[in-house]
Amino acid sequence: MYLEHFGLDEPPFRITPHTDFFFDGADRGATLDALVYSILNDEGIVKVSGEVGSGKTMLCRVLMERLPEHVDTIYLSTPSLGRDEILYAIADELEFRFTQSRVSVALRELQEHLIGLYAAGRRVVILIDEAHAMPEETLEQVRLLSNLESSRHKLLQIVLFGQPELDEALAKPSLRQLKDRITQSFRMRPLTDDEVAKYLAFRMRAAGYRGPDVFTRQAVSLIARASGGLTRRINILADKSLLSAFTVDTHAVTGRQARAAIADSDFAPLRRPWRRRAAYAGGILAAGIAIGVTAHWLLSSPPSAPAPGQPAPVPAAPPVSAKPAPEPPPPAPVPGPAVQTPPAPKSDPAPKPQAAAPAPPASPAPEATQLSRAQLHRIEVRYAARGHPLLGERLAATRDLLARAPDDAYTLEMYVTQNIDPARVERFLVRARDMAALSQVYVVPLGGAATRLWVVFGDYTDRQGALAAQKAMPEEYRREFKNVPRSFAEIRHAL
Repeated sequence: MYLEHFGLDEPPFRITPHTDFFFDGADRGATLDALVYSILNDEGIVKVSGEVGSGKTMLCRVLMERLPEHVDTIYLSTPSLGRDEILYAIADELEFRFTQSRVSVALRELQEHLIGLYAAGRRVVILIDEAHAMPEETLEQVRLLSNLESSRHKLLQIVLFGQPELDEALAKPSLRQLKDRITQSFRMRPLTDDEVAKYLAFRMRAAGYRGPDVFTRQAVSLIARASGGLTRRINILADKSLLSAFTVDTHAVTGRQARAAIADSDFAPLRRPWRRRAAYAGGILAAGIAIGVTAHWLLSSPPSAPAPGQPAPVPAAPPVSAKPAPEPPPPAPVPGPAVQTPPAPKSDPAPKPQAAAPAPPASPAPEATQLSRAQLHRIEVRYAARGHPLLGERLAATRDLLARAPDDAYTLEMYVTQNIDPARVERFLVRARDMAALSQVYVVPLGGAATRLWVVFGDYTDRQGALAAQKAMPEEYRREFKNVPRSFAEIRHAL
C-alpha cells in the first residue's frame, strides 16, 4: 500500500529471506566470509547459532549463493528427519541411488560416490537448518557422516544452523563426540541501536528508496528496544511503522508511528538475557578468520594484467549508502580529458593551493602498487568471475588505475556503499548503461574483507584539477554527491 508513497520498488521489510536485502553489518559479513573459508578449507563441522529471527536462514541462503560453482550444496530444512532418512535425503540431492537398504552398506556406497566427486574436483557441503530440532539419533548420524573422508581430505563439509537450544543439546554427554568435531562456532548476535538505524536505512535503499532517512532517531530507538535487535522483529515493526506513516500522509516515521506499530505487535518476551560476551566473542572470531582469509589471498593471488577500460555508464543515483542522499538527475560527463582540466577560479571555496610550484608526480611505492593490485585482483575474482561482466570491467579498470596513478594524483570521491552484493551492483550498472559515459568511474573495495565499496570519479594530476572538474559538474550533481578530492595515497592507505 505504501510503495508509491515512499517511492519504493518493492517491499523493504519482508520477513522471508531475500538475498538482495542481506545486511552485512553486526558481524554478518565477517561471519559469511568465515563460513566460505571454512567450507573451502576442509574445516569439517561448523555451527551457527542465534535466537529466533536473528537472520540465520538469510545467512544460509546468501552462503549458498556465494560458494563457488564447484561446490555442491545440499540444503536440509526438515529437522524431523530420522537417522536413516537423512542418508536418503542426501542421496536424493546428489542424484544417487543406494543398492541396498542396510545403513552400513549405504554409508560405504555414499563414501565411494563422494570420493568420485572429490576426484572430479567437486566438493559437497550439507547446510542443515533448524538443527536444534533434530532428534538426537539424527545428530549422531551427522557425526558419522562427518567421518566420511579420503586418505587426506574430508569428503563432506557440514554446517549446522540452529537456535540456542542446539548449544544446550550439544552439551549433553551423549553428544560430546559430535561437539568435539565442531571446529568453528559462530553466534548471530542482536543488533545495537546504531546498527538498527543502519539496517533500516539499508533495507529502504535496497528497495529503491532515494530520499532522506525515513526513521527518526526516536523511532529507531523504540524499534530497537522493542525488537531486542532481532532482524525479523525489526522487519515487522518497520513495516507497520511505514504503514502507519502512510495512513496519516507523512513521509517520516516518528516515535508516534513506532509506538503504534509496537502496540499492534504481540511479541513474546525474550527467553533469556543476551549473553553478550559469548556473542561478541563469536563476532570477533568471525572477523579474525575473515582477516586471515584476506591475508592468505593477498599473499597468494598474483597480480593479473589489467583489462582495458571500456566506456561505461554514469549512475543516475548512488547505490545503497550508509548515509543516503536524495536521487539526483543523471549527471553530465565532465568535459575534456581529466588531466587537462583548467585550474579552479579563485572564488572556489576549496582550500587554496600552495604558493610553491607542485612537485612532479611521484610514482607509487612498489609495495603500495603490489598491495592494491593483489587486493583488487582478489576482489575481482570474488565479485566478477561469475556473471558480472560490467562490475568486473570497472574493477579491472580500477586495478589498472591504481597501478599507474602516482600517490599525489587526485580523484573525486562520489559515495560509499555497504551494499556489496555483486549481483545487485551489476544490475545497477546495467540499468545505468544508457546514461552518459562512465569510463571515469572506478569501484574501490574497502576493508580487509571488502565490506564496503568506494566509488570515485576521474584521474587528475593535482588537487586543483580535481576541484576544477568538480566545479564543471551540474549543480544537482555537486549537491547530491560528495565529490570530495581524494589523493591516490589516501586510496591506497584505505586498501
